[in-house]
Amino acid sequence: MTFDVLIIGGGAAGMSCALVLGSGLSKPLAQHKKAGIILHQKSSHLQSALFNNVLGVTPGTTGKEILVSGQKQLEEKYPGVEQLHKEKVSEIKFLKEGFEVITNKNIYTCRKVVIAVGYTNLLNIKGLESYTIPHKRAKTSKNRIQLKNEDHVVAEGLYVAGTLAGWRSQFSIATGSGASVATDILTDWNMGEHTKVHDKSE
Repeated sequence: MTFDVLIIGGGAAGMSCALVLGSGLSKPLAQHKKAGIILHQKSSHLQSALFNNVLGVTPGTTGKEILVSGQKQLEEKYPGVEQLHKEKVSEIKFLKEGFEVITNKNIYTCRKVVIAVGYTNLLNIKGLESYTIPHKRAKTSKNRIQLKNEDHVVAEGLYVAGTLAGWRSQFSIATGSGASVATDILTDWNMGEHTKVHDKSE
């Protein structure tokens, strides 16, 4: 199966990226583009989160609730983003053009890949070893990691979002990071014309 963009990780950053990309798929700039998300969620820090300090989120909302509602929102609003469940990525191979993403069930060919999994040192996706460095915004004792990147770009066509991009573990920051990556991809699809997608009320 081939994707123009495949997001790895269904936490705050990955889901935010998917929602913004999904909202852009109906635009002429994304005509015939295929997007997907591999929903790595079991290790997401959202599993134990409780939100009282996030703008627009009802106080007392749990991270587990957001993980469920986010999938539903993506499915109902932007079904063009294919959700891939119960798959775990084991390796990313660099091709002459694009990437090969290998999971426990399938192999996907992708023009762009967004990595949005957590920042623990348990990251074990082969192919990323040379980009892995100690996290710059976490306590040294936590032994967190990040991927070397410049404005979310690890290598041509390879993006990182959220805590793994070097951001602090704060929900609003992670979602903003994912949204930022999505708008960069939409901008690239739009021949470099700066692009964002807004819905407006009547």
